[in-house]
Amino acid sequence: MFCGNAFAGEGEAWGEVVFNTSMTGYQEVLTDPSYNGQIVTMTYPLIGNYGINSKDIESEKVRVEGFVVREYEPVPSNWRSEQTLADYLNKEGIIGIEGIDTRALTRHIRLSGAMKGVISTKDLNPDSRVEKARTSRGLVGLDLVKEVTCDKPYGWPQDKEARFKVVALDCGMKFNIAQSLAEKGCQVMVVPAHISAEEIRAMNPDGILISNGPGDPEPITYSVDTIRNLIPDYPIFGICLGHQLLGLAFGGKTYKLKFGHRGANHPVINLLTGKVEITAQNHGFCVDIDSIRDPDIEITHINLNDQTLEGMRHRTLPIFSVQYHPEASPGPHDASYLFDDFIDLMERKGKAHT
Repeated sequence: MFCGNAFAGEGEAWGEVVFNTSMTGYQEVLTDPSYNGQIVTMTYPLIGNYGINSKDIESEKVRVEGFVVREYEPVPSNWRSEQTLADYLNKEGIIGIEGIDTRALTRHIRLSGAMKGVISTKDLNPDSRVEKARTSRGLVGLDLVKEVTCDKPYGWPQDKEARFKVVALDCGMKFNIAQSLAEKGCQVMVVPAHISAEEIRAMNPDGILISNGPGDPEPITYSVDTIRNLIPDYPIFGICLGHQLLGLAFGGKTYKLKFGHRGANHPVINLLTGKVEITAQNHGFCVDIDSIRDPDIEITHINLNDQTLEGMRHRTLPIFSVQYHPEASPGPHDASYLFDDFIDLMERKGKAHT
């Protein structure tokens, strides 16, 4: 039981309690659809010091169920700030609490694993709150993608002439993934996760992007079926949940990590180059590396903290995926080259057809 003071919002919130080790980027964290269904704890102690702006959002609204910090700074100091973090959370109806020993909470999660929790500003009975947390929904076996995917296809704004048309399967995609593709000269059409392979083919894309998203990948059978249908014919790039869905499409299995990978400082080794990349990550599930038995699938990246699978590619088809976020936001840009690799695959596929 952890007690603190609410600096934003009121009422009650339920979710899986997780921690993020990023020192900056709380606004991007708050709006990342991959956090749907989760209460996020920031390990960096001072949060709110640079406020909130309208440029750094990763979706159209706050996605976390609740926000936990050590110390909230009510007076932001940054030339880009447009409002305080408290004002932002209040408008979105999200509870934010401070005064929590986030180091102790993080250690508890690391030792015991991510678990269900409840934040309440109205129920002060410890036993009642524990029971509410115990009976709240978990993440395993739950389709959270349907709660964050777009309702209908839409085009991402372009600021330059496009060389390639990319269909982005929106499983909870961060805005900066689409923006990164647009900056590389792609016309991006964002489509719902439940769209059929036939509908995607009718759009005549040069490549397919499978986005990040929240929760357990195994219930997302509709997207796995679509991906499996598209594999023979298009260059495909999977990111985070998209990587997991590709793993399932290739006959692999996924499992839940003890406390997940969330932050902007996770070391990953690229087995193709021998280089270590510092990566931004946000996921609680992983592809079982031993379940990838297709000889045509090559393991390309491994997490140096726990040796879990971070990347793979097909040996003959123009398909690859990574568990981490090449668009960062927030985080390092070590992996931004992966967008260039995707562009290269589409270019080579196009030349092969001419």
